[in-house]
Amino acid sequence: MLTLDRVYHASYVLKEVVRRTDLIYAPQINPDAQIYLKTENLQVTGSFKVRGAYYKISQLSAEEKAKGVIACSAGNHAQGVALAATKNGIRSLICLPDGAPISKVEAAKRYGADICLVKGVYDDAYNRAVELQKESGAVFIHPFDDPDVIAGQGTIGLELLEQLPDMDAVIVPVGGGGLISGVAFAIKSLNPNCKVYGVQAAGAPSMYNSIQHHKKEMLDRVSTIADGIAVKNPGELTYEICEKYVDEIVTVTDDEISTAILALIEQQKLIAEGAGAVSVAAAMFNKVDVRGKKVACLLSGGNIDVTILSRVITRGLLKAGRSADLTIALQDKPGQLKDVSRIIAELGGNVTSIHHDRANEGMDINGCFLHIVMETRDWAHVEEIRKALSDEGFQIVS
Repeated sequence: MLTLDRVYHASYVLKEVVRRTDLIYAPQINPDAQIYLKTENLQVTGSFKVRGAYYKISQLSAEEKAKGVIACSAGNHAQGVALAATKNGIRSLICLPDGAPISKVEAAKRYGADICLVKGVYDDAYNRAVELQKESGAVFIHPFDDPDVIAGQGTIGLELLEQLPDMDAVIVPVGGGGLISGVAFAIKSLNPNCKVYGVQAAGAPSMYNSIQHHKKEMLDRVSTIADGIAVKNPGELTYEICEKYVDEIVTVTDDEISTAILALIEQQKLIAEGAGAVSVAAAMFNKVDVRGKKVACLLSGGNIDVTILSRVITRGLLKAGRSADLTIALQDKPGQLKDVSRIIAELGGNVTSIHHDRANEGMDINGCFLHIVMETRDWAHVEEIRKALSDEGFQIVS
């Protein structure tokens, strides 16, 4: 059973293991609110998951520890379990979906875990872990639906209340619900007036749907760049806690997540993975009412693969109007490209890529399509360039 005493006990057990992560003021995230960032992306193992995993393993009996532990994970829980098991001298086996970021898989190996890659998503890895647990007799360390794991995550709520005692709200990423269950339970138990908002990716809204329909629901599929919260089936215990203690759950799109990751890099010099940035995306795009309020956004993790980060930055630049693609229909004659380049340059745009297409069936037989990629300041700047090109007689196709 989850109790406040258990959360406080977890805080005591974890004080020599985890970092008390900083709370950073971030006024640029949303100028209409006082936004603070709880930087669990800078936690040991790069995410909050080590809190719940370590506390759970610390509470095992000597007999249970001798059997070893097994877990399933989208990546971050794997690292937490691996580190906790190794520190306690316990063997660990982790099942991960085969699409988990390479950086997370390799990190779990470095922390001492044996790895089993499972075809599919998190829920497929979970099913395989359950099978292996029955075969081996090892102790299963659930990533979210366990009172000890939830108590460990709840220590973040205790820290937030100490770091920002007059906060009006906290925004928390939601996958299976372990993090928000612990944070909401701790905060609501000590300060019922503080709002607790959850955020899911629009492509994986399992807890969102469950809360909306007041019954636990499982998704057929999930698709999002926020791999850490791509969970088809929320927990039984976490659903009950969310129903009781969470004020609202909202969703954000992959484009909004990408924009939030880019903003954190540029404005705060912080790296967050997709799952870690959803709270900031919700604040940036006013998915919850933060105007005039003092709000803590929980950055739950920073373990983003470098190749994915590159794609996310590109997506974020496009979403923010910092990069733009133009297709212009031209007459295939000398001087056209020079005039287009002159207009863009005079308005401060920077062309980074250009391609002539003379073989598109949708164009005039004496014409061509000019595809341009350019760096711009924002969407207003993009529209200024488009208007100038149109005013000069150029036909903007897209």
